[in-house]
This record gives sequence, structure tokens and C-alpha cells, in this order.
Amino acid sequence: METLPTLWFIIIAFFWTGYLFLEGFDLGVGMLMRGFARNNTERRVLLNTVGPVWDGNEVWLVTAGAATFAAFPDWYASLFSALYLPLVIVLLALIFRAVAFEYRGKMDSDRWRSVWDWAIVLGSFVAAFGVGAMLALTTTGLPLNENGDRVGGPFAWFNGYAVLGGLAVVFFCLVHAAAFLALKTDGDIRVRARKLLLRWLPVALLPLALWAIAVVVAGGKSVTYVTLLVAVLGAVFAWMMARRERDGWSFGGLGVFLLAGTATIFTAVFPNVLPSTIDSAYNLTVTSASSSDYTLGVMSVIAAFGIPAVLVYQGYTYWVFRKRVSASSIPAAHAVVPQ
Repeated sequence: METLPTLWFIIIAFFWTGYLFLEGFDLGVGMLMRGFARNNTERRVLLNTVGPVWDGNEVWLVTAGAATFAAFPDWYASLFSALYLPLVIVLLALIFRAVAFEYRGKMDSDRWRSVWDWAIVLGSFVAAFGVGAMLALTTTGLPLNENGDRVGGPFAWFNGYAVLGGLAVVFFCLVHAAAFLALKTDGDIRVRARKLLLRWLPVALLPLALWAIAVVVAGGKSVTYVTLLVAVLGAVFAWMMARRERDGWSFGGLGVFLLAGTATIFTAVFPNVLPSTIDSAYNLTVTSASSSDYTLGVMSVIAAFGIPAVLVYQGYTYWVFRKRVSASSIPAAHAVVPQ
């Protein structure tokens, strides 16, 4: 197996893991805007927890897509053309969600805020479900022919694995958001977020666990059983720490669960980057779908400087905005008056 294609498969898996970890909690916070948050002040608390970081978190999605395009053009072409419809829906959901973040506070009106609140909720849900469905199909397979083209109509991609992956990411985002809110807020919201985490964590992580188990059974390797066990231990640790009100450790435990879970899934499908459900001979692999060694070499040099820089500046951002947010720190609502 060639070294550079394998390296870039690992890097892309790392980008997706980073996206699910960072964007996961702010998508979950978006979904909790209605139902969990009881009034406008609490919704503003939720928005303030992710306000400084949500747009930076989305960079990981863009980077994962761009890295796939550059390192594995055949993977990118087959995946994005086969999933063109859900991809467009996800992008529209992210756009509406971003607009809602910016427009929600521009008018002091309950009706105005309610419209944008639902835009955040629905945009977050659709984006989480769509990303989960696409990732699940990437690892379980699509109906691709010998040319890497999708066989079937525009909904040929929609199957049980797509639903399982969508639910897996949606439910993970919700409990991840609960752990984040317990870590980032104070007062009643913090207490309720911890209760939500304790009640739903064992159930909410089941779809992601089932997805990982299905991939491991289909073509797993011995090491994937080890990483799967680590994922289970991470989930148990997160729940135990939440019971002890150790919010930072609980949040970290969910991170271990996600890291080990995605490592299990990507390792199980390796060296395939996009399996074909028609014939395994049509599978796209790290070698058959990759760019030239020269291209991958140049990308590796850039990534050696770029990835640490991204980690440092994003880590610094989280450090600067590390303080807890509470209802008492939210000023009175006001309308923007044109000059």
C-alpha cells in the first residue's frame, strides 16, 4: 500500500472527526433552541455559548471536502455526484442556519425571533442528518458501476444505512451539546443540560455504535475490535463523569467515544474509500482514487504547516472564550436602530 495515499486517507478521516466533534455540539445547541430553552433569555444563552466559534467549526467541513477533492479526485467525483441532492440540501440548511444566527437579533419582536429560531433548529437538524447519511453511505457503499458512476435514480442512495447514519449524527450532536452546555453554562441551564445528558446518553449513542458494528462485521480487522471497545469505554466514562458533575471530563469522554468510533469505521473500510454495492471489483480504493505522488507530496508539505496552525489558532479561540455563560450575563433585548 502506497504511503502518501494512506497518509491522506488518515488526514481526511481526521478532518471529519474534527468536524463532528466541533460542529457536533453547535449543531446540537441549534437543535436545542426550541424545546430545551424555555424563553428568549435562555435561547440567547445557548447562542452565546457557540457564537464565537460556530463559523470556525464549519471550516473543518470545507477542509474535509477540499482535501478529498485534491487528494482523491475520483472519490470526490463519485461521492459528490452520487449524493448531489442530499449535499445541496445540507448546504442550504447550513446557509439558512448561518443567516438565522446573524438575523435573529436584528429586531425586538417575538415573532421575528421565533422564525429564525426555527430556522436554526431545522437547519441544524437537516445538516446533522444529511452529513451523517453521507458519511454512512461513504463507508457502507453506493451503487457505483465500473466507471464510478451512480446506478439508479436520484434517490438510489436512500437506504437503511443512510437513515442510521443520519440518526447517529443527530443523536450524538444532541448529547454532545448537552455535555457542552453543562461545561459552558451556569445556573438552571447547566443543571438541566446535565440531566439531559445522563438520561439520554446511553440511548443516543446506540445508532453510532450500530453503524460502527455493522462496518466492522462487514469487513473489520482485529484492531477495530480494540478501537470499538475504547469507544464504549469512552461513553461509559462520559456518563460516569456526568453523574459526578465533572463536566470537563464528561465532555472529553464523548470526544474519546467519537475519536475511537470514527477510527473504527474508517479503519474497517480501509483501503476502500468508497465501496460499490453492485460489485466489489468496482470499489474505489486509496490507490485507485488518489492523485499523483507529486500532488500528494506538495499537499503533505503544506499540511505539515497548515494543520498545526489551524489547531493552534482554534485552540486559542476556545481559550479566550472559555468563560461560562449564564442568564444573568445576558443584557436586555433591543432593536437595531438605523442611523
